[in-house]
Amino acid sequence: MSNYALVLDTNKQPLSPCSPTIAKKLLKAGKAAVYKRYPFTIILRKVVITQEVKPCQIKIDPGSKTTGIAILQDNKLIWAAELSHRGQQISDDLESRRSLRRGRRGRKTRYRKPRFAHRTREKGWLAPSLEHRVLTTMTWVKRLIKLCPISSIAMELVKFDCHKLQNPEINGIEYQQGTLYQYEVREYLLEKWNRTCAYCGAKNVPLEVEHIVPKSKSGSNRISNLCLACVPCNQDKSNLDIKEFLAKSPNTLKRILAHLLAPLKDATVVNSTRWKLFNALKSTGLPVTTGTGGQTKFNRSRQELNKTHWLDAACVGNTPELEILTNQPLLIKCAGHGNRQVIHVDKFGFPRTNKSGELVRKSALVKSVKGFRTGDIVKAVVTKGKKIGSYLGKVSVRSSGSFNIKTISETVQGINSKYCSIIHRKDGYLYGF
Repeated sequence: MSNYALVLDTNKQPLSPCSPTIAKKLLKAGKAAVYKRYPFTIILRKVVITQEVKPCQIKIDPGSKTTGIAILQDNKLIWAAELSHRGQQISDDLESRRSLRRGRRGRKTRYRKPRFAHRTREKGWLAPSLEHRVLTTMTWVKRLIKLCPISSIAMELVKFDCHKLQNPEINGIEYQQGTLYQYEVREYLLEKWNRTCAYCGAKNVPLEVEHIVPKSKSGSNRISNLCLACVPCNQDKSNLDIKEFLAKSPNTLKRILAHLLAPLKDATVVNSTRWKLFNALKSTGLPVTTGTGGQTKFNRSRQELNKTHWLDAACVGNTPELEILTNQPLLIKCAGHGNRQVIHVDKFGFPRTNKSGELVRKSALVKSVKGFRTGDIVKAVVTKGKKIGSYLGKVSVRSSGSFNIKTISETVQGINSKYCSIIHRKDGYLYGF
Protein backbone atom coordinates (compact mmCIF):
# COMPACT_ATOMS: atom_id res chain seq x y z
CA MET A 1 0.00 0.00 0.00
CA SER A 2 1.41 3.36 -1.05
CA ASN A 3 0.95 6.72 0.60
CA TYR A 4 -2.28 8.56 -0.08
CA ALA A 5 -2.09 11.27 -2.75
CA LEU A 6 -2.36 14.84 -1.51
CA VAL A 7 -5.04 16.87 -3.31
CA LEU A 8 -5.35 20.58 -4.14
CA ASP A 9 -8.34 22.39 -5.60
CA THR A 10 -8.14 24.79 -8.54
CA ASN A 11 -7.12 27.61 -6.15
CA LYS A 12 -4.29 25.48 -4.72
CA GLN A 13 -6.09 25.03 -1.42
CA PRO A 14 -5.65 21.62 0.26
CA LEU A 15 -8.46 19.08 0.16
CA SER A 16 -8.72 15.70 1.87
CA PRO A 17 -6.07 13.25 0.58
CA CYS A 18 -7.33 10.44 -1.63
CA SER A 19 -6.23 6.84 -2.11
CA PRO A 20 -3.83 5.94 -4.95
CA THR A 21 -6.67 4.21 -6.80
CA ILE A 22 -8.85 7.32 -6.85
CA ALA A 23 -5.87 9.47 -7.84
CA LYS A 24 -5.16 7.22 -10.83
CA LYS A 25 -8.80 7.42 -11.97
CA LEU A 26 -8.81 11.23 -11.73
CA LEU A 27 -5.56 11.50 -13.69
CA LYS A 28 -6.70 9.01 -16.33
CA ALA A 29 -10.02 10.81 -16.79
CA GLY A 30 -8.27 14.16 -17.18
CA LYS A 31 -10.00 15.61 -14.12
CA ALA A 32 -6.69 16.22 -12.34
CA ALA A 33 -3.02 16.80 -13.11
CA VAL A 34 0.20 16.03 -11.25
CA TYR A 35 1.13 19.12 -9.23
CA LYS A 36 4.16 17.76 -7.39
CA ARG A 37 5.91 14.42 -7.51
CA TYR A 38 7.48 14.47 -4.01
CA PRO A 39 5.32 14.36 -2.01
CA PHE A 40 2.94 13.12 -4.68
CA THR A 41 0.24 15.77 -5.10
CA ILE A 42 -2.50 16.21 -7.69
CA ILE A 43 -4.45 19.36 -8.52
CA LEU A 44 -8.04 19.32 -9.78
CA ARG A 45 -8.69 20.87 -13.21
CA LYS A 46 -12.24 21.98 -12.43
CA VAL A 47 -14.04 23.33 -9.40
CA VAL A 48 -15.75 20.36 -7.77
CA ILE A 49 -18.31 20.59 -4.98
CA THR A 50 -17.17 18.06 -2.40
CA GLN A 51 -18.00 17.12 1.12
CA GLU A 52 -16.51 18.92 4.07
CA VAL A 53 -12.74 18.64 4.18
CA LYS A 54 -11.66 16.34 6.99
CA PRO A 55 -8.79 17.72 9.10
CA CYS A 56 -5.52 15.83 9.41
CA GLN A 57 -2.80 15.70 12.03
CA ILE A 58 0.97 15.65 11.59
CA LYS A 59 2.92 13.53 14.05
CA ILE A 60 6.70 13.79 14.41
CA ASP A 61 9.23 11.48 16.03
CA PRO A 62 12.46 13.56 16.16
CA GLY A 63 15.71 11.65 15.95
CA SER A 64 19.43 12.29 15.83
CA LYS A 65 19.92 10.80 12.36
CA THR A 66 16.38 10.13 11.11
CA THR A 67 13.07 11.83 11.89
CA GLY A 68 9.78 10.03 11.39
CA ILE A 69 6.79 11.96 9.99
CA ALA A 70 3.23 10.68 9.76
CA ILE A 71 -0.13 12.13 8.72
CA LEU A 72 -3.26 10.76 10.38
CA GLN A 73 -6.90 11.33 9.50
CA ASP A 74 -9.57 9.92 11.83
CA ASN A 75 -6.93 7.63 13.43
CA LYS A 76 -5.98 6.32 9.99
CA LEU A 77 -2.34 6.47 8.92
CA ILE A 78 -2.56 7.75 5.35
CA TRP A 79 0.91 9.21 4.70
CA ALA A 80 4.36 8.59 6.19
CA ALA A 81 7.97 9.55 5.59
CA GLU A 82 11.42 9.12 7.08
CA LEU A 83 13.66 12.20 6.88
CA SER A 84 17.40 11.41 7.04
CA HIS A 85 19.51 14.34 8.24
CA ARG A 86 23.06 15.26 7.21
CA GLY A 87 24.23 16.77 10.47
CA GLN A 88 27.43 14.70 10.51
CA GLN A 89 28.32 15.87 7.00
CA ILE A 90 27.86 19.50 8.04
CA SER A 91 30.03 18.95 11.08
CA ASP A 92 32.76 17.34 8.96
CA ASP A 93 32.66 20.19 6.42
CA LEU A 94 33.02 22.82 9.14
CA GLU A 95 35.90 20.92 10.70
CA SER A 96 37.63 20.71 7.31
CA ARG A 97 37.21 24.44 6.74
CA ARG A 98 38.53 25.24 10.20
CA SER A 99 41.63 23.08 9.74
CA LEU A 100 42.40 24.64 6.36
CA ARG A 101 42.14 28.16 7.74
CA ARG A 102 44.28 27.23 10.72
CA GLY A 103 46.91 25.85 8.35
CA ARG A 104 47.00 29.05 6.30
CA ARG A 105 47.40 31.16 9.41
CA GLY A 106 50.20 28.90 10.62
CA ARG A 107 52.12 29.34 7.33
CA LYS A 108 51.54 33.12 7.51
CA THR A 109 50.23 33.15 3.96
CA ARG A 110 47.42 35.35 2.69
CA TYR A 111 44.25 34.67 4.64
CA ARG A 112 41.17 36.33 6.05
CA LYS A 113 42.05 37.65 9.46
CA PRO A 114 40.14 36.17 12.42
CA ARG A 115 37.14 38.28 13.44
CA PHE A 116 35.85 36.27 16.35
CA ALA A 117 36.79 38.90 18.97
CA HIS A 118 33.59 40.94 18.44
CA ARG A 119 31.21 38.09 17.69
CA THR A 120 28.59 36.93 20.17
CA ARG A 121 26.08 34.12 20.03
CA GLU A 122 22.45 34.97 20.50
CA LYS A 123 20.36 33.25 23.12
CA GLY A 124 19.18 29.83 21.98
CA TRP A 125 22.04 29.45 19.49
CA LEU A 126 22.57 25.94 18.14
CA ALA A 127 25.52 24.50 16.26
CA PRO A 128 24.91 24.38 12.47
CA SER A 129 24.74 20.57 12.49
CA LEU A 130 21.98 20.74 15.12
CA GLU A 131 20.16 23.73 13.62
CA HIS A 132 20.01 21.79 10.36
CA ARG A 133 17.85 19.10 12.00
CA VAL A 134 15.33 21.67 13.16
CA LEU A 135 15.24 23.57 9.86
CA THR A 136 14.80 20.50 7.63
CA THR A 137 12.01 19.16 9.84
CA MET A 138 10.27 22.53 9.73
CA THR A 139 10.71 22.68 5.95
CA TRP A 140 8.71 19.49 5.53
CA VAL A 141 6.11 20.45 8.10
CA LYS A 142 5.46 23.71 6.23
CA ARG A 143 5.31 21.89 2.89
CA LEU A 144 2.75 19.44 4.18
CA ILE A 145 0.66 22.24 5.70
CA LYS A 146 0.40 23.80 2.24
CA LEU A 147 -0.60 20.51 0.60
CA CYS A 148 -2.80 18.90 3.25
CA PRO A 149 -5.56 20.22 5.58
CA ILE A 150 -3.47 20.01 8.76
CA SER A 151 -5.30 21.08 11.92
CA SER A 152 -2.82 20.06 14.65
CA ILE A 153 0.71 18.82 15.28
CA ALA A 154 2.02 16.24 17.77
CA MET A 155 5.66 15.56 18.53
CA GLU A 156 7.61 13.30 20.84
CA LEU A 157 9.37 15.45 23.42
CA VAL A 158 12.12 13.06 24.43
CA LYS A 159 14.03 13.60 27.67
CA PHE A 160 17.51 12.12 27.90
CA ASP A 161 18.91 12.47 31.43
CA CYS A 162 22.62 12.09 30.68
CA HIS A 163 23.49 12.51 34.38
CA LYS A 164 21.06 9.78 35.38
CA LEU A 165 22.36 7.53 32.64
CA GLN A 166 25.93 7.81 33.90
CA ASN A 167 25.07 7.67 37.59
CA PRO A 168 21.61 6.37 38.59
CA GLU A 169 22.31 7.23 42.24
CA ILE A 170 22.64 10.95 41.51
CA ASN A 171 20.27 13.15 43.52
CA GLY A 172 19.79 16.43 45.27
CA ILE A 173 22.37 19.16 44.76
CA GLU A 174 24.28 17.06 42.19
CA TYR A 175 21.58 17.88 39.66
CA GLN A 176 22.62 21.53 39.80
CA GLN A 177 25.47 20.55 37.49
CA GLY A 178 22.97 19.74 34.73
CA THR A 179 19.61 20.78 33.35
CA LEU A 180 17.98 17.49 32.27
CA TYR A 181 15.84 15.19 34.32
CA GLN A 182 14.20 11.76 34.10
CA TYR A 183 14.92 9.15 31.46
CA GLU A 184 14.42 5.43 31.34
CA VAL A 185 17.78 3.63 31.38
CA ARG A 186 16.34 0.50 29.75
CA GLU A 187 14.99 2.45 26.78
CA TYR A 188 18.39 4.05 26.27
CA LEU A 189 20.12 0.65 26.40
CA LEU A 190 17.73 -0.70 23.77
CA GLU A 191 18.76 2.10 21.43
CA LYS A 192 22.46 1.91 22.28
CA TRP A 193 22.73 -1.85 21.71
CA ASN A 194 20.38 -1.83 18.70
CA ARG A 195 17.89 -4.12 20.49
CA THR A 196 20.23 -7.12 20.26
CA CYS A 197 22.04 -9.30 22.77
CA ALA A 198 25.54 -7.93 23.37
CA TYR A 199 27.01 -11.43 23.64
CA CYS A 200 25.39 -13.53 20.92
CA GLY A 201 23.66 -10.88 18.76
CA ALA A 202 20.20 -12.43 19.10
CA LYS A 203 17.31 -10.25 17.91
CA ASN A 204 13.56 -10.27 18.51
CA VAL A 205 13.96 -12.09 21.83
CA PRO A 206 13.35 -10.91 25.42
CA LEU A 207 16.39 -8.92 26.60
CA GLU A 208 17.54 -8.29 30.16
CA VAL A 209 19.72 -5.56 31.61
CA GLU A 210 23.13 -7.09 32.28
CA HIS A 211 25.93 -5.83 34.54
CA ILE A 212 29.33 -6.18 32.90
CA VAL A 213 31.01 -6.22 36.30
CA PRO A 214 28.55 -8.14 38.53
CA LYS A 215 27.02 -6.28 41.46
CA SER A 216 28.25 -9.10 43.71
CA LYS A 217 31.77 -7.98 42.77
CA SER A 218 31.17 -4.27 43.48
CA GLY A 219 29.83 -3.52 40.01
CA SER A 220 27.94 -0.22 39.74
CA ASN A 221 24.69 0.78 38.03
CA ARG A 222 26.45 3.32 35.82
CA ILE A 223 25.46 3.17 32.16
CA SER A 224 29.07 2.28 31.26
CA ASN A 225 28.63 -0.96 33.22
CA LEU A 226 25.32 -1.99 31.63
CA CYS A 227 24.42 -3.83 28.45
CA LEU A 228 21.62 -6.04 27.16
CA ALA A 229 21.68 -9.84 27.12
CA CYS A 230 19.23 -12.55 26.18
CA VAL A 231 18.05 -14.90 28.94
CA PRO A 232 20.41 -17.83 28.07
CA CYS A 233 23.49 -15.57 27.87
CA ASN A 234 22.55 -13.77 31.08
CA GLN A 235 22.19 -17.08 32.91
CA ASP A 236 25.43 -18.49 31.48
CA LYS A 237 27.39 -15.41 32.51
CA SER A 238 25.85 -15.39 36.00
CA ASN A 239 28.28 -13.47 38.26
CA LEU A 240 31.38 -14.07 36.11
CA ASP A 241 33.57 -11.17 35.05
CA ILE A 242 33.18 -10.41 31.34
CA LYS A 243 36.86 -11.15 30.64
CA GLU A 244 36.44 -14.57 32.17
CA PHE A 245 33.11 -15.21 30.43
CA LEU A 246 34.45 -14.23 26.97
CA ALA A 247 37.95 -15.64 27.37
CA LYS A 248 37.45 -17.76 24.24
CA SER A 249 35.88 -14.91 22.23
CA PRO A 250 38.43 -12.04 22.21
CA ASN A 251 36.78 -10.25 19.27
CA THR A 252 33.41 -10.13 21.03
CA LEU A 253 35.09 -8.92 24.22
CA LYS A 254 36.90 -6.14 22.35
CA ARG A 255 33.70 -5.05 20.61
CA ILE A 256 31.66 -4.88 23.82
CA LEU A 257 34.30 -3.00 25.80
CA ALA A 258 34.64 -0.45 22.99
CA HIS A 259 30.87 -0.02 22.74
CA LEU A 260 30.53 0.56 26.47
CA LEU A 261 32.62 3.73 26.22
CA ALA A 262 30.65 5.12 23.28
CA PRO A 263 29.60 8.73 23.99
CA LEU A 264 25.99 9.79 24.50
CA LYS A 265 26.09 11.68 21.21
CA ASP A 266 22.61 10.89 19.94
CA ALA A 267 21.08 11.66 23.35
CA THR A 268 22.83 15.03 23.41
CA VAL A 269 21.60 15.89 19.91
CA VAL A 270 17.95 15.25 20.78
CA ASN A 271 18.29 17.14 24.07
CA SER A 272 19.75 20.17 22.34
CA THR A 273 17.11 20.43 19.64
CA ARG A 274 13.85 19.29 21.26
CA TRP A 275 12.72 22.67 22.65
CA LYS A 276 13.96 24.55 19.58
CA LEU A 277 11.82 22.31 17.39
CA PHE A 278 8.85 22.56 19.74
CA ASN A 279 8.93 26.39 19.66
CA ALA A 280 9.37 26.35 15.88
CA LEU A 281 6.29 24.14 15.50
CA LYS A 282 4.30 26.51 17.70
CA SER A 283 5.21 29.37 15.37
CA THR A 284 3.04 27.74 12.66
CA GLY A 285 -0.03 28.85 14.63
CA LEU A 286 -1.40 25.31 14.91
CA PRO A 287 -2.01 23.61 18.27
CA VAL A 288 1.01 21.50 19.25
CA THR A 289 0.81 18.57 21.67
CA THR A 290 3.63 16.41 23.00
CA GLY A 291 4.15 12.84 24.12
CA THR A 292 6.87 10.90 25.88
CA GLY A 293 9.08 8.14 24.55
CA GLY A 294 7.52 5.64 26.94
CA GLN A 295 4.05 6.55 25.68
CA THR A 296 5.15 6.04 22.07
CA LYS A 297 6.60 2.64 22.89
CA PHE A 298 3.44 1.60 24.77
CA ASN A 299 1.22 2.56 21.83
CA ARG A 300 3.45 0.71 19.37
CA SER A 301 3.74 -2.42 21.52
CA ARG A 302 0.01 -2.51 22.25
CA GLN A 303 -0.72 -2.69 18.53
CA GLU A 304 2.24 -5.02 17.82
CA LEU A 305 3.80 -2.67 15.26
CA ASN A 306 7.38 -2.88 14.06
CA LYS A 307 10.06 -0.57 15.40
CA THR A 308 10.46 2.01 12.61
CA HIS A 309 10.73 5.78 12.62
CA TRP A 310 7.51 6.36 10.70
CA LEU A 311 5.47 3.99 12.85
CA ASP A 312 6.96 5.60 15.98
CA ALA A 313 5.75 8.94 14.63
CA ALA A 314 2.24 7.54 14.11
CA CYS A 315 2.20 6.35 17.76
CA VAL A 316 3.28 9.65 19.31
CA GLY A 317 1.06 11.04 22.08
CA ASN A 318 -2.51 9.99 22.77
CA THR A 319 -3.09 7.41 20.04
CA PRO A 320 -6.17 5.14 19.94
CA GLU A 321 -6.27 2.01 17.80
CA LEU A 322 -4.60 2.84 14.47
CA GLU A 323 -5.70 1.73 11.03
CA ILE A 324 -2.60 1.46 8.83
CA LEU A 325 -3.47 2.42 5.25
CA THR A 326 0.12 2.66 4.01
CA ASN A 327 3.20 0.51 4.43
CA GLN A 328 5.51 2.30 2.00
CA PRO A 329 6.85 5.52 3.54
CA LEU A 330 8.56 8.16 1.45
CA LEU A 331 12.32 8.05 2.17
CA ILE A 332 13.75 11.56 2.17
CA LYS A 333 17.50 12.18 2.41
CA CYS A 334 18.96 15.66 2.90
CA ALA A 335 21.50 16.26 0.13
CA GLY A 336 21.99 20.03 0.31
CA HIS A 337 22.52 22.47 -2.56
CA GLY A 338 26.28 22.13 -2.92
CA ASN A 339 28.65 24.58 -1.25
CA ARG A 340 29.52 28.26 -1.48
CA GLN A 341 33.25 27.74 -1.75
CA VAL A 342 34.61 30.06 -4.45
CA ILE A 343 38.04 28.46 -4.80
CA HIS A 344 38.48 24.71 -4.36
CA VAL A 345 41.60 23.66 -2.50
CA ASP A 346 43.53 20.45 -2.09
CA LYS A 347 44.02 18.58 1.18
CA PHE A 348 46.89 20.91 2.12
CA GLY A 349 44.80 24.08 1.71
CA PHE A 350 46.35 25.28 -1.55
CA PRO A 351 44.16 26.39 -4.49
CA ARG A 352 43.47 23.53 -6.88
CA THR A 353 43.83 24.19 -10.63
CA ASN A 354 42.43 22.56 -13.72
CA LYS A 355 44.40 21.25 -16.71
CA SER A 356 44.80 24.73 -18.19
CA GLY A 357 46.28 26.06 -14.95
CA GLU A 358 43.33 28.34 -14.19
CA LEU A 359 41.73 28.43 -10.73
CA VAL A 360 38.54 26.43 -10.49
CA ARG A 361 35.87 28.88 -9.35
CA LYS A 362 32.30 27.96 -8.62
CA SER A 363 31.06 31.00 -10.56
CA ALA A 364 32.63 29.48 -13.66
CA LEU A 365 30.84 26.16 -13.27
CA VAL A 366 27.80 25.45 -15.41
CA LYS A 367 24.69 25.65 -13.22
CA SER A 368 21.74 25.89 -15.60
CA VAL A 369 21.50 24.81 -19.23
CA LYS A 370 18.33 25.42 -21.24
CA GLY A 371 16.32 25.60 -18.02
CA PHE A 372 17.70 22.35 -16.55
CA ARG A 373 19.97 21.96 -13.51
CA THR A 374 22.01 18.99 -12.42
CA GLY A 375 19.89 17.01 -9.97
CA ASP A 376 16.52 17.73 -11.59
CA ILE A 377 14.31 14.70 -12.14
CA VAL A 378 13.36 14.62 -15.82
CA LYS A 379 11.53 12.43 -18.28
CA ALA A 380 13.09 12.05 -21.72
CA VAL A 381 11.16 10.62 -24.65
CA VAL A 382 13.64 10.06 -27.47
CA THR A 383 11.92 9.60 -30.84
CA LYS A 384 14.90 9.02 -33.15
CA GLY A 385 18.52 7.97 -33.10
CA LYS A 386 20.30 5.14 -31.33
CA LYS A 387 18.69 5.84 -27.97
CA ILE A 388 15.00 5.64 -28.87
CA GLY A 389 12.91 5.09 -25.76
CA SER A 390 11.61 6.70 -22.58
CA TYR A 391 13.91 7.47 -19.65
CA LEU A 392 13.10 8.75 -16.17
CA GLY A 393 15.78 9.82 -13.72
CA LYS A 394 18.15 12.52 -12.52
CA VAL A 395 19.84 14.68 -15.09
CA SER A 396 23.46 15.86 -15.28
CA VAL A 397 23.61 18.92 -17.50
CA ARG A 398 26.31 19.92 -19.98
CA SER A 399 26.84 23.28 -21.66
CA SER A 400 26.55 21.53 -25.03
CA GLY A 401 22.92 20.60 -24.33
CA SER A 402 23.69 16.87 -24.38
CA PHE A 403 22.66 15.52 -20.98
CA ASN A 404 23.21 12.34 -18.98
CA ILE A 405 20.21 10.75 -17.26
CA LYS A 406 20.70 8.39 -14.33
CA THR A 407 17.80 5.96 -14.10
CA ILE A 408 17.26 3.26 -11.49
CA SER A 409 19.22 0.67 -13.47
CA GLU A 410 21.66 2.61 -15.68
CA THR A 411 23.12 5.94 -16.76
CA VAL A 412 22.14 6.98 -20.28
CA GLN A 413 24.53 9.43 -21.90
CA GLY A 414 24.06 11.88 -24.72
CA ILE A 415 20.36 12.73 -24.44
CA ASN A 416 19.51 15.99 -26.19
CA SER A 417 17.79 18.59 -24.01
CA LYS A 418 14.92 18.96 -26.51
CA TYR A 419 13.66 15.48 -25.52
CA CYS A 420 13.64 16.27 -21.79
CA SER A 421 10.83 17.61 -19.63
CA ILE A 422 10.94 18.50 -15.93
CA ILE A 423 9.26 16.08 -13.52
CA HIS A 424 10.61 17.44 -10.22
CA ARG A 425 12.96 20.35 -9.66
CA LYS A 426 16.08 19.85 -7.57
CA ASP A 427 15.22 20.93 -4.02
CA GLY A 428 18.14 19.67 -1.93
CA TYR A 429 16.63 16.27 -1.14
CA LEU A 430 16.92 12.75 -2.52
CA TYR A 431 13.83 10.53 -2.61
CA GLY A 432 13.12 6.85 -2.59
CA PHE A 433 10.72 4.16 -1.30
